[in-house]
Amino acid sequence: MKKIKIGGKLEAPAIAVGCMRLVSLNGKEAEHFIGNAVNSGLNFFDHADIYGRGECERIFSKAVKDLKIPRDKMIIQSKCGIVPGKMYDFSEEHILNSVDGILERLGTDYLDILILHRPDALMEPYEVGEAFYKLEKAGKVRNFGVSNMNSLQIELLQSGLRQRIIADQLQFSPVHAPMISSGIESNMFTDGGTDRNGCIMEYCRINNITIQAWSPYQFGFIKGVYIDNSEYRQLNDTLAEVGEKYGMDKTATVAAWIARHPAEIQIVTGTMNAERLQSISKGVNTRITREEWYKIYISAGHILP
Repeated sequence: MKKIKIGGKLEAPAIAVGCMRLVSLNGKEAEHFIGNAVNSGLNFFDHADIYGRGECERIFSKAVKDLKIPRDKMIIQSKCGIVPGKMYDFSEEHILNSVDGILERLGTDYLDILILHRPDALMEPYEVGEAFYKLEKAGKVRNFGVSNMNSLQIELLQSGLRQRIIADQLQFSPVHAPMISSGIESNMFTDGGTDRNGCIMEYCRINNITIQAWSPYQFGFIKGVYIDNSEYRQLNDTLAEVGEKYGMDKTATVAAWIARHPAEIQIVTGTMNAERLQSISKGVNTRITREEWYKIYISAGHILP
């Protein structure tokens, strides 16, 4: 399995096994899925306190306990900050209470990474900094990251922290690539040239922040899957053509496309299917050519000025 260094410091697989849909599995199914992932070298697990309203973390904890997987053989990440249907909350009290709940549900003493889940407009950087300091000092969290933040939001947050932000979780795929198109179409009066995130791709590369790509197989805001979708016929034809050369299916070819970028992006999966997870793994370990990368990009509807 291809390895990357999250934030240049934490060695991990280039795939983060997303656990948002664990609640759809029964106990034995969850054991099989998690055990298969770990045995395949995919030992990085991505959680959030809102996934299944905490039930996904409980299911994971029970499966890991039954499988007798040592804690030090896993990298566990979780997220907090969303109060479902009400608000985003980065207050010190909310962060501290959320982490205590996460650790209890996961049955662990610490998180390898804590991610702040979407930007809180009322964020006070130094209040977040105090929470992070207490969590790190208590040994409850070892590293910190964010999700869906632009470059200046990260700069603002970083101004109140003692620790360095090492990851930013962002939606990214061939059909959702504004962080790519805004650079390619720079200085153009085109829709793709609109910078919606403060040159976040370049910012993360300069500051050694790992981009974690969520919903790599969805279009829109979790509207549906674009693979084998008639609205993306040209893209699917290209994925099939490129994949055939390497003996990969379209799922693997998308993973290869994301992994080909020099930013060393980590793919956050959403599947609960062990075979699909293996397909993504094959793609991550396959290096497509520059020409093939651009061909997939263009076939997804982007332009080269």
